[in-house]
Amino acid sequence: MKFIKRLVFTIILVIVLVISYIIYSGHKMYVDAINNVSIETKVEQIKNSENFVTLSDVSDDFEHAIVAVEDHRFYSHHGIDFITTTRSMLQNISEKDIVAGGSTITQQLGRIMYFTQEQRFSRKIAELFVAFNLEDKYLKDEILELYINSIYYGNGYYGIKEAANGFYNKSPNELNLYEASLLAGLPNAPSVYSPTKNLDLAHKRQSSVLNAMVKYNYISNEQKEKVESER
Repeated sequence: MKFIKRLVFTIILVIVLVISYIIYSGHKMYVDAINNVSIETKVEQIKNSENFVTLSDVSDDFEHAIVAVEDHRFYSHHGIDFITTTRSMLQNISEKDIVAGGSTITQQLGRIMYFTQEQRFSRKIAELFVAFNLEDKYLKDEILELYINSIYYGNGYYGIKEAANGFYNKSPNELNLYEASLLAGLPNAPSVYSPTKNLDLAHKRQSSVLNAMVKYNYISNEQKEKVESER
């Protein structure tokens, strides 16, 4: 019995030490990043891009599509979605690797601003610290605005203005539901879902976006079916 108790204690201690080290490493990564370039400076760099557009210059369909598919609780959390994160964490622990993301829009913005796509637990922690900082300093609409102007849509297009113009020769505020739902699905895997490379996969991803929009009451099922009939 004493051996079992010692073994359990040792296992718990190791887990606590590992978690503590990951948090420490992630926080250090965060501090080093913002000390090198402040969040305010990074934000200004995004806003000063010649292709930057405000949220008011983007179609409602695209705004709704990106929130529905990427982070449907975006307007109710403070940078981290504990439900999705817990689910992803349990899956990652089970697989002993980062196989599920669960990142919110704010976390994804933080990663784009400062970090690489390298799958490390410490990077995920650093990403969280940036997300909390962003949520403290900026309004939700500002964060979403920065996000859609920063993400990569494939085919060399960064930001929604380049993507809308490049794929459809339109301004972001001219995108209809078909175009908006297709573009909103691209950042998940731009090289995989590119409509110029694999239209079938792009349409499958688009259906996922449309299903999310129906699920979270942005569009009706009839609107979804109409879009899918236009393919």
